[in-house]
Amino acid sequence: MTVSRRALLRTGLAVTALPALGTPAVAEAGDPVIATCDEWGARQPSEPTTMLDRRPSFIVVHHTAGPNTDDTSREHAFELARSIQNFHMDARGWIDSGQQLTNTRGGHAVEGRRRSVEALINGHQHVLGANVADHNSEVIGIENEGTYTGVDVPVALWDSLVGLVTHIARRYEIPASEIRGHRDFNATECPGTVLYGRLPELRDAVGAQLSQPVVQPEVLPLLAPGDSGPLVAAAQHLLRDRGYPVAPDGVFGDRTATAARDFSAALPHDPCYACRAADERHLIGSSTWPALVRPTDPTDGSEAAKAAQLLSPARSTPGRLEISDWLRLLSR
Repeated sequence: MTVSRRALLRTGLAVTALPALGTPAVAEAGDPVIATCDEWGARQPSEPTTMLDRRPSFIVVHHTAGPNTDDTSREHAFELARSIQNFHMDARGWIDSGQQLTNTRGGHAVEGRRRSVEALINGHQHVLGANVADHNSEVIGIENEGTYTGVDVPVALWDSLVGLVTHIARRYEIPASEIRGHRDFNATECPGTVLYGRLPELRDAVGAQLSQPVVQPEVLPLLAPGDSGPLVAAAQHLLRDRGYPVAPDGVFGDRTATAARDFSAALPHDPCYACRAADERHLIGSSTWPALVRPTDPTDGSEAAKAAQLLSPARSTPGRLEISDWLRLLSR
């Protein structure tokens, strides 16, 4: 495949915005086959693509939250790529597809945002996408076709994902520990509970391919309706601390969902699903916790202190809990 490689360097700036023109970059033998935008018939971006003069720090796994189709053909993969691009440009108002890459249930990898393959081959630059709110300059995102909240991914998709992520990690020198799910950055179900639950396996598989040890990261939990337990009760105490009259019964019911939605209404909200709009502001996740907690004396009897005691009942030395302490208590 032939893709452009030219980059305009501006003194003192780390960003370039260019049309896709210039000399070709060359893929190496053994690299996964990624169908480029020109191959699947992409529209041109509505504005020049922004190329960051640095590597991304994280590889982020998404699911499209669309149908789990049985069509595994290359033609379907191209149709999916066009559908996602049309949705992102026409409904979202974005300049192009939000994700850098897409992986289908048939195991076909296709370029999302134009010039992403060029940047990946280059290995030193990164196309700015729109798939992880507030973190797009740090991530390269892969949309995986389908919905994986209750079912597993097909073997073809999984094998393709392992190969694709290994390729990205090698090109950008990203440690396998920095393979993350969308929910690790935003309060979202994405990439689905089942696929998210396989991320440790994905990290191990990529680490084995790269012959590197893997440290599984600590991540903030996602709470959703139907969940129960001490963590839910702690969240309810924190909502009460913010003035929401929910019972701290440890069950994530309708009233907790309403309180979480009302609290999240004041937070930035930028849904990033590829194929459908989703309002997930009733969830309590990685972007909610830092706003929900506050510096707290765990002995002062406040609702926040009650939450702290639930999270760390064996805490023997009283002392002020800062935001960073809260996040350590919450991480798992």
